[in-house]
Amino acid sequence: MRGRFGSLTMIVIFDIAAPLVAYKLLKSASLATVNALLLSGVFPAIGLIVRALSHRRLDVVGLLVLAGIVVGSVLGLLTHSARLLLLEGSVPTVVFGLGCLGSLRAPRPLMFAFALEFTGPETAKGREMTMLWQYDGYRRVFRTITVVWGSGFIIEAALRVLVVEKMSPGTAMAISKVTPFVFLGILSAWTVAYGALRKKKGERAGFVPGAVMEASHSQPPRQ
Repeated sequence: MRGRFGSLTMIVIFDIAAPLVAYKLLKSASLATVNALLLSGVFPAIGLIVRALSHRRLDVVGLLVLAGIVVGSVLGLLTHSARLLLLEGSVPTVVFGLGCLGSLRAPRPLMFAFALEFTGPETAKGREMTMLWQYDGYRRVFRTITVVWGSGFIIEAALRVLVVEKMSPGTAMAISKVTPFVFLGILSAWTVAYGALRKKKGERAGFVPGAVMEASHSQPPRQ
């Protein structure tokens, strides 16, 4: 419980509150929009590094987020476009969404691999997840979850692009900081409900809701 609360606090501070406050203060100091966005974007990068050091590893999703920050910052400096800079947050989201859908052709979909990695393949839960993979119902559950999460992240990225195009940089930034967590909450709630429904119908759902939820809360694609 303390670990989850600490992670949530870090996200609220470094990914939402600090960037928004910094942007407002920098704009009030008459700094250019692009420069204010670039400087306020330092806080999510710091938060990512702090979490990586705390867990002594930087996972694939964390690397995608960090890459999105770097690419967006470089593009912002080169083009001086606030909108292009704001769109960098959609890069890891789109990549993750496409990765989910593309993994449906792989032996095991991305959400299963993601959940298994977080649970630990050598733990009791991890070994049971691996054992349950032999059942069609269990595989179908994880493939459905992967489709829904992949589609959800692509829709969320598309919505952020629309917001950036139609609204002012300050408003777009505020919405873009909150939107990923709204979608994460919706997808997480759906996963729990879907897992419970499959268990009720007698399918071997095993650790589907718990494993996916824990893995998603560890490092969701965001910016």
